[in-house]
Amino acid sequence: MSALAGLLRSDEFLVTAELNPPKNAAADVVRRRAEALKGVVDAVNVTDSNRAIVTMAAIPAATIVRSAGLEPIVQMTGRDRNRIALQADVLGAAAIGIENFVFMSGDDPKLGNHPDAVNVKDLDGVGLIKMAVGMRDEARFLSGDEIKPATPKMVIGATASPFTKPMEVDVTKTLDKIAAGAEFLQTQPVFDLATFSRWLVEVRRGGSRDVPILAGVLVLRSLEQAERLGKLPGLFLGPEVERRLKKATDAAEEGIAIAVEMVKALKALPGVRGVHLYAIEWPEAVGRVVEAAGLLPRPDAKVPA
Repeated sequence: MSALAGLLRSDEFLVTAELNPPKNAAADVVRRRAEALKGVVDAVNVTDSNRAIVTMAAIPAATIVRSAGLEPIVQMTGRDRNRIALQADVLGAAAIGIENFVFMSGDDPKLGNHPDAVNVKDLDGVGLIKMAVGMRDEARFLSGDEIKPATPKMVIGATASPFTKPMEVDVTKTLDKIAAGAEFLQTQPVFDLATFSRWLVEVRRGGSRDVPILAGVLVLRSLEQAERLGKLPGLFLGPEVERRLKKATDAAEEGIAIAVEMVKALKALPGVRGVHLYAIEWPEAVGRVVEAAGLLPRPDAKVPA
């Protein structure tokens, strides 16, 4: 059983974060970013060419993360692979002892640095969850062929976008992911607590199972970054955040303060089992937020060798 699986079954308030592999083949960059997160989070999502921008592949990067003593969660998108490649990657990751996954559709290539790339979209977010559950629990590929003798061990996570408009669209998708077998959810960054609370109530009310929800918190570094990210689908910053960053003498420090406030507010919400921190290529900020929010020390969870 992975360390993350044990924590999900506990009463601990979880802390996960994103680790972005570099846009090159530098293993030392992955290791340095992992070291910055070690001891301040319970696990890290190793992103899968986030925002459709080419980076080191998630599975090999996750092995580097694990060698640094940090629990990896592999992000796997349906954007770049058909069902043959997706199932092959799951088997390969499981064979080297990587068990934690977050499955998602992935950003449209038109938003990234290869806008002419084909958006495969063979499986959507719900289809990816069904694929993983079938491989693990039924020992079957999507074709119906049997997986034998060694079935992959997996902790199966999914994503949610509470600020999709209309909200009901994401609530329906999220409930479908829960019904398909997702074991935890990580959301897009939260800045609007009122809207997020309404989404949370709907998901908790309609879910077929009670799954841990890790609310997203974005650590902003500058006003320019906030303005750029605020244009992305599913992300709503609101005028107050931009006002605070614009007024601040040190925007990075203000971004950390905003994140700390949000973590504390989310921890107080019934139904939130943890936070998922986004600090884009700024892993050092994660530890500062976690410490200032009173979430240290983290529970001791040993990473399998």
